[in-house]
Amino acid sequence: MKSELEKCLAGEWYDCHDAIFLEYKNNARQLLKKYNSLEYDQKEEKSQILKLLFEHIGENVSVGLPFICDYGCNISLGSNVSVNMNCTFVDCNKITVGNNVLIASNVQIYTAAHPIELADRLTPDWNAGSGEYFCRTYALPVSIEDGCWIGGGAIILPGVTIGKGTVIGAGSVVTKDIPDNCVAAGNPCRIIRRINGENTAEKETI
Repeated sequence: MKSELEKCLAGEWYDCHDAIFLEYKNNARQLLKKYNSLEYDQKEEKSQILKLLFEHIGENVSVGLPFICDYGCNISLGSNVSVNMNCTFVDCNKITVGNNVLIASNVQIYTAAHPIELADRLTPDWNAGSGEYFCRTYALPVSIEDGCWIGGGAIILPGVTIGKGTVIGAGSVVTKDIPDNCVAAGNPCRIIRRINGENTAEKETI
């Protein structure tokens, strides 16, 4: 029989109030309280906390303040990654960020979701004293591959993979996978054009 954690990571309905998730949340809250109270130039202290918080963190990583996540232990960041201020990572399932990635301010990454149909969404025979959550939850991993740039205020939904070298425009809502080497934007996010990889002196606002 699968544990609630195994169900969660498999993308199945799971009890998000199981003891393991409450432990993850408590640990993350304690570390985030310390992290978000640090001064801008306390880089060594920040690095030490992020190593405790995240599953993996590469070299030359910056995570701006404030930062919010759910568990922390499901987040993996590669090397040369910049996460700007006021980002939210709801990491009930894995959030994997590759190398050489820019994530602008106010980006939100969600792995948790609920069934669409009300009959599926509500926990059968639920009662307040059961300890279970009143609605069903599942979580799907999110992957941002090497060389991506995620524009300010973008929202990335559960189960999405953003391919290598792709740029997501500011304010986009990414509801499905985006392939490599694209500029994509909008709500829902759509491919605007392909990136040919050639250097250009022209600057663009995304």
